[in-house]
Amino acid sequence: MRTGVNGTETGIRIRPGIEDDLEELTRIYNHYITETPITFDLEPFTVEQRHPWLLAHPDVGPYRLRVAKEGGKILGYMTSSAFRPKQAYSTSVETSVYVAPEHVGRGIGSLLYASLFKVLEQEDVHQAIAGVTLPNEASQRLHQRFGFQPVGVHKEVGRKFGRFWDVAWFQKPLSH
Repeated sequence: MRTGVNGTETGIRIRPGIEDDLEELTRIYNHYITETPITFDLEPFTVEQRHPWLLAHPDVGPYRLRVAKEGGKILGYMTSSAFRPKQAYSTSVETSVYVAPEHVGRGIGSLLYASLFKVLEQEDVHQAIAGVTLPNEASQRLHQRFGFQPVGVHKEVGRKFGRFWDVAWFQKPLSH
């Protein structure tokens, strides 16, 4: 049992992502591709196409995949990934969180963020960065609750569903 965001006991476990999770993680991500502007991917992925993404998030190092699971069901996941490919950016990570649509509003994102930042404390990570497609008040609140500060908005940088979307950028200093 883990303590939930409101201080009560919960049966939700947060653990590293594994190969057996890939089908459900792909289903969750594909929902956000086809139904929302939250990600700027336009075409759903197959499980095979997502496999390299899974391998890029081992359970060591700064690039992690954390999964929230309850009673055998995956509720959501979070990643820390390379912010940019150039070496000087290696101490910065970009964070992303995706909650299964049927579990939104249960505090899963907060549990995932708490778990991720705990493991990143042991890594050489100086900054966490998050991009939030606007409007998305819930995501903005989540990031600010975890100490992210707004650092700017890129206007109309993504085109999806026949319109242009803004992306707000948030940054959180970590130890080191």
